[in-house]
Amino acid sequence: MPPDPAPTAARRAVSPLDPRIEAATGHDVDTLWAHRDRGILDQAHTELVDRQRELAQAETGVTFYRTLLHRLSSGEFPVDAALFERIDRTVDQLEEAAASRDAAMRRVLDALEPIEAASRSAPSDEAQITAADQAALLAIGGGAKLYEHLLTGRLSVTTASGTRVPYAELQRLQSAGLVALDTSHPVHTGQPVSLTDAGRAALTANRRTTQASLPTARPGARPSAPAQRR
Repeated sequence: MPPDPAPTAARRAVSPLDPRIEAATGHDVDTLWAHRDRGILDQAHTELVDRQRELAQAETGVTFYRTLLHRLSSGEFPVDAALFERIDRTVDQLEEAAASRDAAMRRVLDALEPIEAASRSAPSDEAQITAADQAALLAIGGGAKLYEHLLTGRLSVTTASGTRVPYAELQRLQSAGLVALDTSHPVHTGQPVSLTDAGRAALTANRRTTQASLPTARPGARPSAPAQRR
């Protein structure tokens, strides 16, 4: 009989708490993982994602040993003492994996419940950010610096992803308390721009983010035809 296979790593296993996490944060779990890796979550949401990752790993262990037990009992192997020993060992491993999963689930709930409570108590007139603001904050969250052009003297923010944020946009976000500028560095070498706690909170509050307003046509009005080239 071949030796027990080792559990293979999976990017993410779905857990029963995923819908609650997504409802409380306004993001799907994959997006939360990506935001965590970029360091743009506040402390509460970072803690939640870290605990959810532990739960996903624990769920993977439960699935692995349950699948292995099913294989051992499927008739693929001869019924002998070695099979009984392997089944007993797999049952013990499955029990341990389930206990680890249950403990991880409790840790997720401990991190999730304060976020759910904050979501329920959030004022309905809380300031909203536009889609453009969200895009700028996401770009800045990955790393950004304010530079002054040596010839023109114009200021602009360059992000690690290559996105440029206009200086006027930076000033507006800074005035709103969403980003901070490290003025201890000279502007010609680049002044680091980072998200504040309020900026991270604004990103995690995606369910309250509004899209930029588009012109609304009058009821029954025909859509305007595209301009013809002359």
